[in-house]
Amino acid sequence: MTQSLTLRRPDDWHLHLRDGAMLQAVLPETARHFARAIIMPNLVPPVVTGDQAAAYRDRILRALPDGMSFEPLMTLYLTEDTDPQDVATAHASGLIKAVKLYPAGATTNSASGVRDFDKVRAVLEKMAEVGVPLCLHGEVTDAKIDIFDREAVFIDRVLDPIRRETPGLRVVMEHITTSNGVDYVRANDADLGATITTHHLIINRNHILVGGIKPHYYCLPVAKREEHRLALLNAATSGDGRFFLGTDSAPHTDDNKEMACGCAGCFTATNTMSLLAEMFERQDALDKLEGFTSLHGPAFYRLPVNQDTITLTKGEVVEYPAKIDTEDGPVTVFDPGFPLHWRVS
Repeated sequence: MTQSLTLRRPDDWHLHLRDGAMLQAVLPETARHFARAIIMPNLVPPVVTGDQAAAYRDRILRALPDGMSFEPLMTLYLTEDTDPQDVATAHASGLIKAVKLYPAGATTNSASGVRDFDKVRAVLEKMAEVGVPLCLHGEVTDAKIDIFDREAVFIDRVLDPIRRETPGLRVVMEHITTSNGVDYVRANDADLGATITTHHLIINRNHILVGGIKPHYYCLPVAKREEHRLALLNAATSGDGRFFLGTDSAPHTDDNKEMACGCAGCFTATNTMSLLAEMFERQDALDKLEGFTSLHGPAFYRLPVNQDTITLTKGEVVEYPAKIDTEDGPVTVFDPGFPLHWRVS
């Protein structure tokens, strides 16, 4: 029997659009379903000033196909040289909605990130003063720390001290991957939120490694044990307003994924809403899907919810393209390994 579910149009609170030919190819995959997205600034070179953010926003809008509606929510890449007043000015003008903290070397194009957190204290204090949220990639990069433990160590070593020393700073723990992250959010106040990706609700580390290495499941932060995936699924479907969708959809060409040192990232923009409906239905939580995709994020960022809607209809198996073609080469669409029955209509 056909079922349908109508939601406020969703937003993506963590998205990579890249630039140039890749931007042209992948932007429609997000704009088809999502009204807005927090745009990651880790280009080469990174987006570190208000002027650079404005120029990137304009390139995104020029790449938007006719007839599509989409608002890029811009961010600045935090460096040890970031000017606190530039951040405050860009935010006051409405240009940026957040600042992104990458620990240096933590993920794709993070070489310009922060090594000495004392050097960004003045920026964080200004952000707390004027109400700019801090989005952070929550992993330490200490070579002595196992990659599967880096999120938990980051909470203790970096995040908790930052929050204690900068009262009033609003923080988004992006793409949490552990029960430690879930528990930390639940133990704290409304100034702390967390995004959860589509793919971390579906895969654990076995999906990457068992039966041969699966490069299109490799991402950073890397997927963890099954117990952590289940903790994320519980958080996402709980209705708790501190958890909201940030796909971290991260396109790389197949050549760059399927190489000896392949790039990290899963490309989920195309089929995320079908994937989420499938997972929420399995948890008997379809009534919580609108909150996770469309309500909790705007509440945290103090933005209005979208007035238009989308409808998901359950029926025959939905077929999505296996790849998105770009001038730089094909990008593989995330394959969950099971059929999808919910279609955005």
